[in-house]
Amino acid sequence: MKILITGGAGYIGSIVSEVCLAEGDQVTVYDNLSTGHRLAVHPDAGLVVGDVGDQELLTATLRDNAIEAVIHMAGFIEAGESMKDPGKYFRNNSCRPISLLDAMVEAGVERLLFSSTAAIYGDPETDILAEEHPQNPTNAYGESKLIFERILDWYERIHGIRHAALRYFNAAGASAERGEDHHPESHLIPLVLQAALGKRPYVEIYGTDYPTGDGTCVRDYIDVRDLADAHLLALRNLDGGSIHYNLGNGQGYSVREVIDAAREVTGIDFEVRETGRRQGDPVVLVASSARIMDELGWQPKNTSLKEIVESAWRWHQNNPQGYR
Repeated sequence: MKILITGGAGYIGSIVSEVCLAEGDQVTVYDNLSTGHRLAVHPDAGLVVGDVGDQELLTATLRDNAIEAVIHMAGFIEAGESMKDPGKYFRNNSCRPISLLDAMVEAGVERLLFSSTAAIYGDPETDILAEEHPQNPTNAYGESKLIFERILDWYERIHGIRHAALRYFNAAGASAERGEDHHPESHLIPLVLQAALGKRPYVEIYGTDYPTGDGTCVRDYIDVRDLADAHLLALRNLDGGSIHYNLGNGQGYSVREVIDAAREVTGIDFEVRETGRRQGDPVVLVASSARIMDELGWQPKNTSLKEIVESAWRWHQNNPQGYR
């Protein structure tokens, strides 16, 4: 299959590209490189540097490369920033991708896989979140993704674009060649590994009085390689119509458990500081991925926290400055 991956120079997008190529697909990466990295793009993938709001360039790219399907991963991801600058998130995550959809209509491309997020659910009403959970985002980031999911529904009704919306929980880990390099970094596993490498003086725990086993928040970490496998599986199963799936490990790990795993993997006892809770942090956030397992047979291969941290640690050791 000939696939266009928007945001394919980013953390998850670059590894999805890698998996697509390994499966024999032809990949064209479309990225403005504002947060992605040119060096993260697989050498066997084509690269078009452009904005997802540039309909003319997108249409030409789709036609020139005879694209059959699009994986849309270009988006801003910082929930905290979205509450300071919501317009940035609604413009980039909700409005600009309409140009992508219109380009697909013009070029006759009818398959799209969308990288959505668990943030569309808002505050969890249950410890394990299934797709039926109410959708009440508590930040502009989650709302911007939910808006685009709704836009996709209308483009399916009107233009016949079939889509899969994959709602991520916490992607983590690395492949042998590609890993997580955000600036600034806000995700827990790379933060603790940076502390182990001496790139930051300490790691903070935000809140130690939650009603969990050790008093810290619990999250679901899914290996990025398993996440990439799910993309291809969903993309190849769109003949029956649009689908929506949660993607997680199905297990919850506390902040302290992540820190302990990082200390075990690295052998380094980095400093940890405890501070107060952050506003809006749910106590427990764990995915039910039962639907995609039952309907598509997806099964995560790398489920242990230690394995996930080990893969990330190998990449950070080999790339202490990231892609720079």
